[in-house]
Amino acid sequence: MPVLRLPCRVVSDIMGILNNPSFGVLSVSPAITINHLLVEGEALFQRHALCFGHGTIDAWDEAVFLLAHALNLGPMPDRSVLEVTVDNAAAAAVRALYKRRIDERIPAAYLTEQAWFCGLPMFVDQRVLVPRSPIAQLITERFHPWLATPPSDILDLCTGSGCIGIACAYAFPEARVLLTDICEQALAVARINIQQHQCHQRVELLQSDLFGGLNDQQFDLIVSNPPYVDATDFADMPDEYRHEPRLGLVSGDDGLDFTRRLLAQAKTYLRPGGALIVEVGNSALALERAFPRMPFTWLEFSDGDSGVFFLTREELFKSCQPAG
Repeated sequence: MPVLRLPCRVVSDIMGILNNPSFGVLSVSPAITINHLLVEGEALFQRHALCFGHGTIDAWDEAVFLLAHALNLGPMPDRSVLEVTVDNAAAAAVRALYKRRIDERIPAAYLTEQAWFCGLPMFVDQRVLVPRSPIAQLITERFHPWLATPPSDILDLCTGSGCIGIACAYAFPEARVLLTDICEQALAVARINIQQHQCHQRVELLQSDLFGGLNDQQFDLIVSNPPYVDATDFADMPDEYRHEPRLGLVSGDDGLDFTRRLLAQAKTYLRPGGALIVEVGNSALALERAFPRMPFTWLEFSDGDSGVFFLTREELFKSCQPAG
């Protein structure tokens, strides 16, 4: 049976973590299989009531994600590796990640500095939200049937890590894509991802508060995952979300501060026939109440996600004034 081994250069660091008196969660044992480590991790994560909302759906998926990173198995290891035996150093590396995930409540993507979006690897750290938008499905489907023709110019507003805009560049190889964000730290992460995907010739960055820096530019498609969490929801969020930048999550008492401004201004930056696609999550009901005359089309997703609306430029011109 094959045995996975770690390079010697990382063993001492890992063992230092595990030898810390505060560890005490697990012990290192010989001849352990990958399956044993995954079952172990799943049980630990369930016992400690972790929250899974950052790219994985349950304790098993979280264990797979962390183990695959620690052992360099790729994003979706084949089930054939389950009975592969790992040595003590490899097991220790996995358990060290498990321990940090439990003790610090840090989302797995931050521990590994990697997330996956539309099947693409993205560098992430705590300067940006962990990519998890259901807009990924729309991009994979090339926004069918919502776009009549492929867009030539795309704006990813509130880009964060750049995942939405970069994925759009893959989906529409002839399009120019502009990524904007108010936060320079977020743009620094997006810049890393542009370099990683070697798409700098078609994907540009701009620091801007909403449309403030765009001058007279217009787009065929504006897509955005802006901050939309209301004050009550933010107060009730699990600890994992406290590691994400508040600027990317919270948008006033009702979660709509940014979206109100977006709806008021977006039509100016859309070409005739252009479309606006925005995620507002749990604030969807509040948005409909605030804009009762706006003809939102709420998009459906195969996994049951919701909270993403579609509007055309022409629909935006009909009425942009909130009630009251």
